[in-house]
Amino acid sequence: MRVRLEDVARATGVSPKTVSRVLNEESSVKESTRQKVLAAMESMNYRPSPAARGLAGSRSFLVAMLYDNNDNPASTYLAEIQDGVLDACDAHRFSMMACPLRMRGKDFIRRVDALVHDHHIEGVIVTPPLTDHAPLLQRLRELGVPHASISPQHRQGAIGVCMDEQQAAKALVTHLIEQGHRRIGHILGIANHGASRWRLAGYKDALTAAGLPVDPQYILQGEFSFGSGVLAARQLFDLPEHPTAIFAANDDMAAGVMWAANERGLKVPRDLSVCGFDDTPLATQLWPPLTTVRQPSREMGKLAALQLMDHLRGRGHGLLVQVPYTLQLRESTAKAP
Repeated sequence: MRVRLEDVARATGVSPKTVSRVLNEESSVKESTRQKVLAAMESMNYRPSPAARGLAGSRSFLVAMLYDNNDNPASTYLAEIQDGVLDACDAHRFSMMACPLRMRGKDFIRRVDALVHDHHIEGVIVTPPLTDHAPLLQRLRELGVPHASISPQHRQGAIGVCMDEQQAAKALVTHLIEQGHRRIGHILGIANHGASRWRLAGYKDALTAAGLPVDPQYILQGEFSFGSGVLAARQLFDLPEHPTAIFAANDDMAAGVMWAANERGLKVPRDLSVCGFDDTPLATQLWPPLTTVRQPSREMGKLAALQLMDHLRGRGHGLLVQVPYTLQLRESTAKAP
């Protein structure tokens, strides 16, 4: 038989109202009582009804993750963030819905309005490039819906999570320079995207620090997609002196570079070193495995959701947490030919 809230109350010697307060994570419950009730729920395999829980507290316990469906909807980066948000929601008995939006659509803000009103959303996780979409953020404030941001460009007063992507990109390109590469190409992500800007800045910082020129012909626009990596790589290979190394602003584009290199008969890393950014599962599924920057995307999704839920529970205003990066040096990079 299904374990009821009253059964948990009876087993712990507290009132059903106290069990309800623990479920709703209200701050008025003593910590010792909270832990006793949580332990009983676990041992009795108690699973509260989301509908009943919401009705009891006039809350939905629903968090929405917003992402721009115009920009590489199959992105493994977004999938990793979503998994992290789900981890946090499961641990704190919230539900999550993933909401693809089209930022360039005429009805963009209207769809956000409908989403908030139709589903009684309590809070929102905003992913790049929506993270810096001023009309969206303004509308969320007008609706009174708290939000947490993944990698916002404007960090003053923000809730969410970020990483020093500029420094990470600089470290990665410095590794290529230390391997003897002097002609290093860079494929940018989506224009005006915070990640694109930071990773380009890190690329330039590394070249400047090494006394190398920043050559515009080696910098091409991409879109964070496999196809854009292929197209940009082809253009770089057509140069009279093509790069001996290419830094793509994410792993999907780096995979496109490797595909285009094979198309031209170039061996990675013998003829061309390739590196990406994010360390998505794709990075170790490629051959040779991809040198990249590990951005802990799943952990970032989880941390952003936790900061948002702290804010929703009234345990503070929430913080902007910075996570560390790690270089993953693999077989796709080697000494310059």
